[in-house]
Amino acid sequence: MLALAGLVAWVLGPSCAAAAEQSFPAAQKQYQLVPSGAQAGNGQQGLQLKLVDAPVRAPGQHEVVVRVHATSLNRHDVYVLKGQLRPGATGGFVPLSDGAGEVIALGSAVTRWHRGDRVAAIFFQSWVRGRPDANTTSSALGSGGEGMLTQYVTLNEEGLVSLPAHLSFEEGATLPCAAVTAWNGLVTRGGMQAGDYVLLEGTGGVSMFGLQLAVAAGAKAIITSSSDAKLELAKSLGAFGTINYKKNPDWENPVRALTQGVGVDQVLEVGGKDTLSHALASLAPGGHVALIGGLGGFGGDLPTQALMLRNATASGMYVGSRESFEAMNAFISQHHLKPVIAKVFDFNDAQAAFDLMEAENFAGKIVVRVQ
Repeated sequence: MLALAGLVAWVLGPSCAAAAEQSFPAAQKQYQLVPSGAQAGNGQQGLQLKLVDAPVRAPGQHEVVVRVHATSLNRHDVYVLKGQLRPGATGGFVPLSDGAGEVIALGSAVTRWHRGDRVAAIFFQSWVRGRPDANTTSSALGSGGEGMLTQYVTLNEEGLVSLPAHLSFEEGATLPCAAVTAWNGLVTRGGMQAGDYVLLEGTGGVSMFGLQLAVAAGAKAIITSSSDAKLELAKSLGAFGTINYKKNPDWENPVRALTQGVGVDQVLEVGGKDTLSHALASLAPGGHVALIGGLGGFGGDLPTQALMLRNATASGMYVGSRESFEAMNAFISQHHLKPVIAKVFDFNDAQAAFDLMEAENFAGKIVVRVQ
């Protein structure tokens, strides 16, 4: 037996020999985005989901194989499907950036993980700490690199974080994009403090995580929605104030009323051109607005004079680093926070999960249970 192991090591090399001694399947089911045969509304090639058989890649020296148990969707994934984040993409790649699972195999030089560890993948695989660099964006899972809507994924050991112990795989799968974005907007860039007024737009993943983080930090969260039922959910999670923006089109006025006319210290601006002017009109002197999304379309003018007169700041926000993810997980564990999950779909119903994300008729996160 020892002679056979030595022969395997000599023929395959040390990393492949180590992989051969570990248990992971040769093949798996995974979803890929493939051409749909139709043009998307923006003139780009339309893509569609297809369930395919694919090999499981053996880990290199510094890689691990993760058995994916759950993955979750973000608005980002709809943009990828429509060709807005990968213009001209012809498909053949696995979608979804967010996922959690269990380490089942290790490369020969891996030091950060053991088999059985519960982990989540980080959004930008190359952004470990500090500032992003020129290659960061291309390392995004589900658009620049391998995605998570698959039964197994092989990733660099540096591209993972430990899951908070109190979270299930489904809950852990919601964290990599939306939660880290909210954390960076409010804490890393915004410097949120207890007592701050925090404005959250809508009840999608980023805003609901922002609500939970703000409440746990002792801030006063004000949240908007077109649905009174969703606002009631926000109240149950500790929202200080709620505003139905359909009933209050100039919603900066009730925001200011809730803050005694001063305005808010923090804004998670996810709406884009349709909401930016209202968000900036809600901002207090010295406040911070995190520019995150474009639910109503990207764009909008940023009035530099108004920011200067308020001594306010605006930050472009595109998720964050592993270091930020780990800091957020420590906070989540300390306060025993549980993500808000709108619905969990089975692996075979992944298309329905995309349909619900595009319909926007939900609050919190949409999850696909893989296995």
